[in-house]
Amino acid sequence: MSTAPTTTEAEASPPDAPASSPRRWAPLRPLILRLHFYAGILVAPFLLVAATTGFLYAGAFQAEKLVYSHEMTVPVGDTKLPISEQVAAARKAHPEGTISAVRPSPADDESTRVMLSGVEGIDADHALAVFVDPYTAEVRGALEQYGSTGALPLRTWIDEFHRDLHLGETGRLYSELAASWLWVIAAGGLVLWFSRRRALRKVRGTSGRRRTLGLHGTVGVWAALGFLFLSATGLTWSTYAGANIDELRTSLRQATPSISASAGGEHGGHGGAAGAGGSGDHGVGLDKVLAAARAEGLGDPVEIVPPADASSAYVVKQVQRSWPTKGDSVAIDPASGEVTDVLRFADYPVLAKLTRWGIDLHTGVLFGLVNQILLMALTLALILLIVWGYRMWWQRGRDSAFGRPIPRGAWQQVPPQILVPLAVVVVVIGYFVPLLGISLAAFIAVDVVLGEVSHRRGKRTPADAS
Repeated sequence: MSTAPTTTEAEASPPDAPASSPRRWAPLRPLILRLHFYAGILVAPFLLVAATTGFLYAGAFQAEKLVYSHEMTVPVGDTKLPISEQVAAARKAHPEGTISAVRPSPADDESTRVMLSGVEGIDADHALAVFVDPYTAEVRGALEQYGSTGALPLRTWIDEFHRDLHLGETGRLYSELAASWLWVIAAGGLVLWFSRRRALRKVRGTSGRRRTLGLHGTVGVWAALGFLFLSATGLTWSTYAGANIDELRTSLRQATPSISASAGGEHGGHGGAAGAGGSGDHGVGLDKVLAAARAEGLGDPVEIVPPADASSAYVVKQVQRSWPTKGDSVAIDPASGEVTDVLRFADYPVLAKLTRWGIDLHTGVLFGLVNQILLMALTLALILLIVWGYRMWWQRGRDSAFGRPIPRGAWQQVPPQILVPLAVVVVVIGYFVPLLGISLAAFIAVDVVLGEVSHRRGKRTPADAS
């Protein structure tokens, strides 16, 4: 990666290098080894934080059910009350703010949630969720809620810690940097592992650095596909790469569609503004709106969003992110109770569906507990790989100091017919994944400067000695 190789002949052959690599990997292996080494050393702290917080987030779903069981669950009764009565009970207990959404009880033993926005002390992008017993209309409590999955305070805190370290938009750069490099490190590790002789891959019967390398490589190979997935899905809603992905999807007509929330027709202005009167009922009311949505085939769980203004309709949407995904939605005129628009998840473009499933799998909701256990195992594997990676670096220095770096000048061994197309691909990827491109350019610039400094010192040494 530098124009000035400065290593000795002994350093040019790392202790773990195979005697003979497969011919197809030979030109690229030293370059990939150097990239994998430095990316692992410099980016690993970001990955370690992302993996640790990701491990906690995957377990937060089950912890949330235990911590907030009183609010989330209810004794099973005989008949559920109309949703309008449940909302009225919530508003009586909490008249502050306005109703932003209602989630009727999705199961016999689950409570109804009435979400209030504009409540003092609640973040602007959060809501106060009031939990109501659907059988008795008893208000069982109120908690701050965030996001489409209905995260409560414990999971919200861990989610935001994982996403931005509680530092806001600036903090999101850490997670995007980690996601940007994870796939590079994983792919490089795969190439290095399969380009080694089979005898050098084994763990059994080895010790010291060879054993650490074997463990690092074996676990990395088994987990690599998961790392590639986490990286790709993590980037889909990142700040910069995510914006580029959205732009690309839009240009391909693969953006996620949205339902028209306009009431329409001659009754367009009869709905009233959201929150008017504080009950969430507009025109025909919540009960008839929910019945109309049921008639269109929208089964639980659903979320009812009141009209945003006088010309808007109710929107009822399915919010089941687990498999099979339920994502249908309908718009209902508040004056007539008629359905004015229908959007089926089955009609989403292919990339919109894949994005939805990818995000849900990344966050641990697509396959429920199994999904969460797999994510915890994957993040634990990443933590172990990072620890083993640093241990190998230490062992490279013979257990007394961190070892010497991988030799410079590896790019000079790559033939031009491979190097030029590779450079073009790197530039294109760096454009679409900016934090990867910027940080890689910074690595190269620093490496070139250090190499040049070392090269000049090497030239001066003989003269100084004489």
